[in-house]
Amino acid sequence: MSCAANWAAERASLPQKIEEWLRWDKNEETCKELKNLAASPENQKLLEDIMLKRIEFGTAGLRGKMYVGYACMNDLVIVQTAQGFLRYLEKKDKDLLQKNGIVIGYDGRYNSKHWAELTAAIFLHAGYPVKLFGMVVPTPYVPFSVRKYKCASGIVVTASHNPKQDNGYKVYGPNSAQIISPADKEIQQSIMQNLEPWPTAWDKSSLSNNPLLSDPLGQVTCNYLGVIFADLLPEFKEINLKQKLLITHTAMHGVVTPYIRKVFDGIGITFQTVVEQQDPDPEFSTVKFPNPEEGKSSLDLAFQTADRQGSVVILANDPDADRLACAEKQIDKNEWKVFTGNELGALLGWWMLFVYRKKNPGQSLDNVYMLCSTVSSMILRTMAKAEGFNFVDTLTGFKWIGNKALELQAAGKTVIFCFEEAIGFMTSMAVTDKDGVSAAYQMATCASYLYSQGKTLNQQLQAIYEQYGHHISLNSYYICHDPVLIKKIFDKIRTKNGPNTYPQTICNGKYQITSVRDLTTGYDNNQPDNKAVLPVSSSSQMITFNFSNGLVCTLRTSGTEPKIKYYTEMCASPDIKDKTEIVKTLQEMVAGICEEMLQPKENGLQAKAD
Repeated sequence: MSCAANWAAERASLPQKIEEWLRWDKNEETCKELKNLAASPENQKLLEDIMLKRIEFGTAGLRGKMYVGYACMNDLVIVQTAQGFLRYLEKKDKDLLQKNGIVIGYDGRYNSKHWAELTAAIFLHAGYPVKLFGMVVPTPYVPFSVRKYKCASGIVVTASHNPKQDNGYKVYGPNSAQIISPADKEIQQSIMQNLEPWPTAWDKSSLSNNPLLSDPLGQVTCNYLGVIFADLLPEFKEINLKQKLLITHTAMHGVVTPYIRKVFDGIGITFQTVVEQQDPDPEFSTVKFPNPEEGKSSLDLAFQTADRQGSVVILANDPDADRLACAEKQIDKNEWKVFTGNELGALLGWWMLFVYRKKNPGQSLDNVYMLCSTVSSMILRTMAKAEGFNFVDTLTGFKWIGNKALELQAAGKTVIFCFEEAIGFMTSMAVTDKDGVSAAYQMATCASYLYSQGKTLNQQLQAIYEQYGHHISLNSYYICHDPVLIKKIFDKIRTKNGPNTYPQTICNGKYQITSVRDLTTGYDNNQPDNKAVLPVSSSSQMITFNFSNGLVCTLRTSGTEPKIKYYTEMCASPDIKDKTEIVKTLQEMVAGICEEMLQPKENGLQAKAD
């Protein structure tokens, strides 16, 4: 029986679920909220939504609105999740759980510390060791700790850059990477089998004077910084100290300021913080969205701080510090350029290769790898062909990147850099997930080096494109709330003239499609047997087209939003210097893809709002 079926069988009626909640939940506030809702007939639909539906555990764990009900994030749902996860870990490797336990971290959002403590208490009552950080930490500290202590799992309570009303519960496997299927389904099933709170589930007294409980903060910080300081070449630290390039940093009301301060001080970087945003603030009071990927709208205070002090480089972490954004003042235009995730991927890819060669002069690159997700810029693929290292693309998300990097490492390969376009970067195998702290170290040192050579970050980016060819992206989406229509659209693309007869051209035959990879059906005509190498999922839609002129286009659905997304990138030859002409061709081809494949007018699709 599926989890959904279990839940359906579990509930007989809304009144029964309300009574059950009031019996199980020990939080007075959520119980009071539920009673108030139940007292008014006009709340019937809301009550059905929050009580008769359940938030599901996915590969990114849980994430949702903090509110009463089984469909939301709250104390009772956390207790149920922790109980189910504990039983899951017992089945997977009880000896490892007994020996090395788990590590738990949390951010500065409302309830994060409390939910981390609830989880810790449940594991402690069961007799398992717990390493619980004594204060807020960057999310990368958790996978770093799993790897360091060989824990059975890592848990971090965070909603990253989501709005203030949200929170989340993210887990890592014993290999220190994010979990992938079928682990998520197995955990969800275990949660469903352990819904009723255990007798000691709400008792946090086990957190006091417990020999099974420890705070790894000091040791982990020391070891994490040690990895960075050992990685930094002395010549680059000397440049950092001598150049004194003033970098403006914002924590976006998140956790990272005390940690990034230790990093920058240790590597010789001169920096200033955006004071209004340097401390954890669950209200995120100075930004509409606490996500530096939003660009200029989220970086206004950073621009003001930098302009006052004459700083020309801004680095921004998201609230849990697993992502990094960067902006640079364009002096000639008196304006700030906010680099896209793909542009930062190009810069950091170039820098990581440059540093590797500095450390390993004359050494072959045959064993060296860089990775990115399939919807990110293919600049690393182009660089790999020119420079002789290896490139691998994965499905979207660092769960796939991290696990693939570990697989390559186990095979004796050297992975030096991974990224995805949503400003996620992995610059060290010490953290097999996106890590905005180590990425900030690399970006700051890269900027310092370039300025010592009389170059800016943007000038180096343009030099990369001059050398390897312009890589220009145009990404957007259409809104579609009808899953049946979405499937119909993608099925029509696949069966233009029969099974696996995908379009061969667009724009009335003007542009030729050279290969198709369909990760919904597993078809890939670029492989000898027409079978895709990357994992296939029939529950989501994802098709990638490669064109003869260098365009790569991926059409996919979102797992969390009613969207059909398109990711396009023109990977132009280095011989083509006219960027304006490349952009014109890209825009023409994207219009053709949308009109001929997605057919927004015929299908009533709503374009992204400007």
